[in-house]
Amino acid sequence: MELGTVFQVNGQSETSDKEHIVNAMESEDNSPDFSAPLTYSVSDESAEAPNPNETNTEKAEEKKHKTSNCETMMHLIKGNMGTGILAMPEAFSNAGILVGSLGIPIMGLICIHCMHILVACSRRLSKKIGCQSLSYSRVALYAFMYGPEPLPKFARIARKTINVFLLLTQFGFCCVYFLFVATNIQKLVCGWADRDPIGIYGYLTIILPFMVFFNFIKSLRTLAVVSTIANILQSLGICIIFYNLFHQLPSTSSRPLSMPIATLPLYFGTAMYAFEGIGIVLPIENEMRTPKAFGGWTGVLNTGMVIVACIYTAMGFFGFLKFGSSVEGSITLSLPVEPLYDVVRIMFSTAIFLSYALQFYVPVQFIWPYIQKKGELSKRLSSTQEKILEYALRAALVTITFVLAAAIPKLDLFISLVGALASSSLALVIPPMLEIIVYMDSTMSKMRWIIIIIKNCLITLFGLAGFVTGTYVSIDSIRVAFQSPSNHTNSC
Repeated sequence: MELGTVFQVNGQSETSDKEHIVNAMESEDNSPDFSAPLTYSVSDESAEAPNPNETNTEKAEEKKHKTSNCETMMHLIKGNMGTGILAMPEAFSNAGILVGSLGIPIMGLICIHCMHILVACSRRLSKKIGCQSLSYSRVALYAFMYGPEPLPKFARIARKTINVFLLLTQFGFCCVYFLFVATNIQKLVCGWADRDPIGIYGYLTIILPFMVFFNFIKSLRTLAVVSTIANILQSLGICIIFYNLFHQLPSTSSRPLSMPIATLPLYFGTAMYAFEGIGIVLPIENEMRTPKAFGGWTGVLNTGMVIVACIYTAMGFFGFLKFGSSVEGSITLSLPVEPLYDVVRIMFSTAIFLSYALQFYVPVQFIWPYIQKKGELSKRLSSTQEKILEYALRAALVTITFVLAAAIPKLDLFISLVGALASSSLALVIPPMLEIIVYMDSTMSKMRWIIIIIKNCLITLFGLAGFVTGTYVSIDSIRVAFQSPSNHTNSC
């Protein structure tokens, strides 16, 4: 869920933008209480529930600020294409050129299907409780709340679980971003000086104060402008990378079709890290002028995600074909030490540095209001003291991501760990479970119900298998890397 690439500057107010960016992850204390479902019938294809108190003028004004189908697709594509695309060649090195090429589309189809499941559950529950839209965590909350006994007892636990995984994912992205910038700067210095004078920890330490002060920016409108610059740099960088990949390609027979099964969990983790855009699906769909156009065989979701899957497959295939098993955790590190590709490394380092703030914005907007409310800071502290405390929190959280990045200074393994540990749960494990709970009271035929249960159980088992094996193999690979100091420091 690389939210940093999604949000653009538009005519909306900053307050509205903030609501947009954090509605993927909200504190349960901020949610309205729908104590019972409404009495009217529930349609499986329900659209947003109307608000009887809303005037026609307000409806027209609100619709004016909604996104078109094209804008929504661009948000979806950009929200799914972050640093994960640069790790695709390394993912292929853990699967082989054939298995990797087949695995990305297959996992992409499963992830897209789970996104459709989440959207359908959100629409059904929204109609049932009479609200306009729901976030991921609220879908889990109300699915359990209106599910059969004893599920209602675990409704708030379900919501907290989603929020925890969303926080883990966002902090994981921040750690990867920290490490990405440091390793690319290290590569630049190694190319220019033919030696590495300070090591990866030195570059991480140099970046830390800049990252802390940059994340003192609290205006989402300012961050959105910065994000636009980052998007331009990333787009240009990807074009130059493909330019390099298409030159002097070796024969496909020179690359293994498959790799040992022991490395497949690393492939799974990296792919899930790249595909984990399920957290932005509901916020994007909720902001559309025509939400019904989001689904369907040729809808925005399918079209956008097929484009993403094709680009991922192309980057992985040609990157692995060009560099083989020696490809680095980010393909930018495998590019030749030449001025053009040094510029690419600078562009991506700058873009990812700028994108860090928006990735960081989401957990801060979740944690800080929670601390404010639980600690009753408005009663106990002056406004100046509150601001100082907020800046201290921001500095502490950035430092935590720095410590985690320094603790695991292997970019490829960190990406795989984040994907397997957090992303697979949100993308593959939870949506099928929610569908079974939400549609348990539907009037569908027995045969269709059996098919849904079997299908969802298979997807959940696949996600759990990837979660367990991917996490284990990633941690074990990190342990092995630490046994060789020359490896875990990524020196020249």
